[in-house]
Amino acid sequence: MVEFEKKYEIGVRRFGYVNWIGVWTLYKKEILRFLNVWIQTLLSPLISSLLFLLVISLAINDKGNVLGVPFINFLAPGLIAMQVIQQAFSHSSSSIMIGKIQGNIVDVLYAPLSAGEVTIATILAASTRSIMIATISIIVFSFIIELTIVSFTYIIIFTFLSSFILGAVGFMAGLWAEKFDHMASVTNFLIVPLSFLSGTFYSIDRLPSVLHKISELNPFFYMIDGFRYGFIGTSDGSIIYGIIYLTILSFVTWYIAYLLYKRGYKIKF
Repeated sequence: MVEFEKKYEIGVRRFGYVNWIGVWTLYKKEILRFLNVWIQTLLSPLISSLLFLLVISLAINDKGNVLGVPFINFLAPGLIAMQVIQQAFSHSSSSIMIGKIQGNIVDVLYAPLSAGEVTIATILAASTRSIMIATISIIVFSFIIELTIVSFTYIIIFTFLSSFILGAVGFMAGLWAEKFDHMASVTNFLIVPLSFLSGTFYSIDRLPSVLHKISELNPFFYMIDGFRYGFIGTSDGSIIYGIIYLTILSFVTWYIAYLLYKRGYKIKF
């Protein structure tokens, strides 16, 4: 029998345990994706936060204190944290869903990148966008109100954990969504309500006991409460418990996103 020459063989992975160059390239691509439309991705969230701050402070005109600080000083960090949460979700979800709709997700699927490398690069890019929004918002807000910072450490910790978790959740939502209506449903019926009802505009101590207990189960509450603690030094809940809770949740959400992508959920036919 004629033996055919083996011209093509599956090679051995040459990048080591982690393809750092590939991860950095995908991360940089995601960063450039939102920087190219910075008015929409960076400036728009800032404008939304400022409008909320202006309208609510004028409408309520609350001269009292909340958690021992003036209402406007209580409100401002909550608004920034809310944008951190929403924009992290928006980045990763839109990246995956648009890639599926336009068909260019195959560029990532065919690249020498593992599921872990793709998810980490995309989620970290979402976190970077949120961190940039938080930084810009803090600087701008400091010119408008007397925004004091008690602990940079807690601000950084809760900004990263919040954005990482929502980046992972957005990654999963992007895999699930098949059209923009699906993504709008997740945003309007899950992300926005949870972020609004997590102590952004009020202290949960004002809630009835039942709603107070429910709020303590909501991870969004610990994201906003911990972020605010870095500014005012007081909180509604336990900061240490919040860090532990969000750290565990960040690993869980990333692992679920990793498994879904690895199995080709709604991207491989």
